[in-house]
Amino acid sequence: MAGSWAHRPSRPGQLYNGLLRLAPRSLKFPHILRYVEVKHHDEGEEFQDFDQDAPLIHRDSTTSYPTEDATMVVGRLTGSALRGAIAACCGAAFLLFGYDQGVLGAVIAAPSFRKTFDDPNENLEGIFASIYDIGCAVGALLAFATADRFGRKGSIVWGCWIMIVGTILQTSANEKIQMIISRIVTGIGNGINTCAVPMWQAESFKAHNRGALLVIQSALIALGFPLSTFMGLAASETEPSTFAWRFPIAFQGVFLIMILISLPFLPESPRWLISHDRVEEATEVLARLEGKGATINDPRVIAERDTVVSFVNTEREVGKASWGEVFTEGKLRNLSRVLLGAGPYMFNQWSGINSLAYFLPITFERNIQFSKRLSLIMSGVCGIQYFLLSWLPYFFIERAGRRKVLMYSAGACSFCMVIISIMLSIGGKVASWVFVAFIFIFFDVFSWGILPVSWMYASEIMPLRTRNKGVALGVTSHWLSNFVVVYVTPMAIRNLSYRLYIIWAVLNASFVPITYFFYPETARRSLEDVDEIFMREKFGITHTTKPGNRRRDSVLPADVESTDDLPDKE
Repeated sequence: MAGSWAHRPSRPGQLYNGLLRLAPRSLKFPHILRYVEVKHHDEGEEFQDFDQDAPLIHRDSTTSYPTEDATMVVGRLTGSALRGAIAACCGAAFLLFGYDQGVLGAVIAAPSFRKTFDDPNENLEGIFASIYDIGCAVGALLAFATADRFGRKGSIVWGCWIMIVGTILQTSANEKIQMIISRIVTGIGNGINTCAVPMWQAESFKAHNRGALLVIQSALIALGFPLSTFMGLAASETEPSTFAWRFPIAFQGVFLIMILISLPFLPESPRWLISHDRVEEATEVLARLEGKGATINDPRVIAERDTVVSFVNTEREVGKASWGEVFTEGKLRNLSRVLLGAGPYMFNQWSGINSLAYFLPITFERNIQFSKRLSLIMSGVCGIQYFLLSWLPYFFIERAGRRKVLMYSAGACSFCMVIISIMLSIGGKVASWVFVAFIFIFFDVFSWGILPVSWMYASEIMPLRTRNKGVALGVTSHWLSNFVVVYVTPMAIRNLSYRLYIIWAVLNASFVPITYFFYPETARRSLEDVDEIFMREKFGITHTTKPGNRRRDSVLPADVESTDDLPDKE
């Protein structure tokens, strides 16, 4: 209805409010957003809520913002507690992603697995592992088509339920075709989540802590890898029972249930709400995220809301986003952003990380002749170190910026791959242990730059009106690259030996100049400030090479160091 932000509740909204009304008062969580129905009358508007005791935000029909006496419905979770809850939910999704990366490698060499599937050769091993990535690419394309309709949370719900179906099919598989199909289904759900989760989190946090919190999520990806490895090691004690490989695969359902239980108690992305004309609800969410007793009339909340509304209106001036819009430059430089956003996703895969992560036990077993048990143990220890050291970017990624950590990380990964290749070509006991040591170091330096930046950059640089489509394309490129890397790895280990790691070294080295010349810095800048950068700069070499000003999210002139240096407005 014209002139108002209130909308009829969606079916999920009706369900949530219906459950709230039926529940005892002691179980009615006040932080769950209540949906409001609005009826027009000549003299104004009448508001009705499913929960008649809930405070309402009153305004007249001609007002475009909340009235002066409007107050926020303060929930149990606000401020840092609410942001932490969102981060925890997103963290479970990233932990699952890391777990899925390692779980097949942890069980593929198990005698019971190989007996169930008639001792698969290297080609079939590659198909079992990589077909999951095809599913992820399909899921990313589905997110490309539907996530703007369902919202960030709604997309995650769909992704989780699809993964649950795939997990059940994988766990019960006895035939090769069922395992292949179930891996595709699981991948579709994960592909949807890898689009929706980074966007939901990026759009829910302020610029000064967005990067650090995303680093935590990257660390949880790293945690999922050793968790799957040790799960496979523990379950291997039940051999020759098929429980040895079925249980580690089934365990991913635990993470999915955790996510589905937490989602109803968390708010939708305020930027997505504003883009769908639910500005009042978005204002409440922004106030809750602000915390510290903030209401919808708090100047900080109003300023942030107005900034987002302004950019949404600017984007709407050029019309509704079309399917082809992301492939054209235009005023918002969409094509440039899609290409730049896809880059770090591809850096992630073409660094060689999943050539190791998916098949690390096999890498140790076939390259340097470790036993199956020792290969699993060393893989698990590597994963634990990977997780522990992946937290370090939390302390410097905002201060140093995305560009610098990405370039240093890529350069260090290239050096590690050179040493790994040399040691493998030399052979012998000492060289084998140096080979192991530099694989450990490779995981560490990868986690300090390429890993966190790859999962945050696209969602930071895409404009709101095409953010879902742009991020989906980036994630699709990630999964298609992952498919190629994972599919060829078992055969490459056998046929290329040390030359495989020379390829990864060259590719990592190429990421350094690409980042230096073409990637603008997004650290300590709001998503709207990043829009300003792209509208100001033309396609080509970037001039935005340093993090934004800590005291102000906006882009400042080059000669202004802080907001104190700005002239007063008359």
